[in-house]
Amino acid sequence: MLAFILKRLAQSVLVMLVVALISFTMFRYVGDPVASLVSQEASIADQEQLRERLGLNDPIVEQFFRFVGNALQGQFGISYRLQQPVSELILSRLPATIELAFASATIALTLGIILGVFTALKPQSPVSGGVMAFSLVGVSLPTFLIGIALIYIFAVELQWLPSFGRGDVVDLGWWNTGLLSESGLRSIILPAITLSLFQMTLIMRLVRAEMLEVLRADYIKFARARGLTDRAVNFGHALKNTLVPVITITGLQLGSVIAFAIITETVFQWPGVGSLFINSVAVVDVPVMAAYLMFIALVFVVINLIVDILYYLVDPRLRVGGARGGH
Repeated sequence: MLAFILKRLAQSVLVMLVVALISFTMFRYVGDPVASLVSQEASIADQEQLRERLGLNDPIVEQFFRFVGNALQGQFGISYRLQQPVSELILSRLPATIELAFASATIALTLGIILGVFTALKPQSPVSGGVMAFSLVGVSLPTFLIGIALIYIFAVELQWLPSFGRGDVVDLGWWNTGLLSESGLRSIILPAITLSLFQMTLIMRLVRAEMLEVLRADYIKFARARGLTDRAVNFGHALKNTLVPVITITGLQLGSVIAFAIITETVFQWPGVGSLFINSVAVVDVPVMAAYLMFIALVFVVINLIVDILYYLVDPRLRVGGARGGH
């Protein structure tokens, strides 16, 4: 187990170094940071002095390792557009993105697994047919179109829910949340549904396919022949083995929820990290773009590491294979 974790950690460090190299290349060669930081009236001597102070005249290798060291401390420089530390900007927007991702992931996992099991156990049911037909909507339609449709129906026509913003926010000191206010809870419903729809349909179809395959396995037939109840067979044996491959896909999708919340945050004007990144791209705010790239890479690396460990714990074949390899 320890060797498995150390191997995955080494791979994660290598991935982060590659991403750091890409971010450094973007930071160093996309635009001139000095031209973005000084005024147009600044003299050439002032620009050279700032370039020397920022270390832009140092060797490239030295600049890269300094960039990695600063990144490990959460320091990515000053935003060209807002003239504020990038780390403070991301930390101020992070609670909104995490809450949106948590809400959408909860919806996707809960409904995806429940509907996937239901459609697998009752494949001929008209309700199952309707659910499978509806799932095509989540797979086929782009996220921004789903968001606009929900805004039109529930915000414009019915006027049940707000169409933009995060609502009232409660400041807890170390965290600001909208989940403790009525307007905050109402504001998160539409973007959470929009962001979760694709993930939910994907998880549902995966659970259904794996469940149908497991139900045809010989050990399931043997369990029924032993006189076990349908509940014990379906949930104690079939569902447990179905979740083994689902864990991997679900982990990747949870990372995608955070990484690709950009579109949803833009449609609903959600004040998260994704909307900050979009605004930074529009004005080529390179420090924010580089920090966002590192943040998303870290999210995927951490989630993949957790998924690998869970997969190792759930699937006994990996433990047996690892023990034989070590022996």
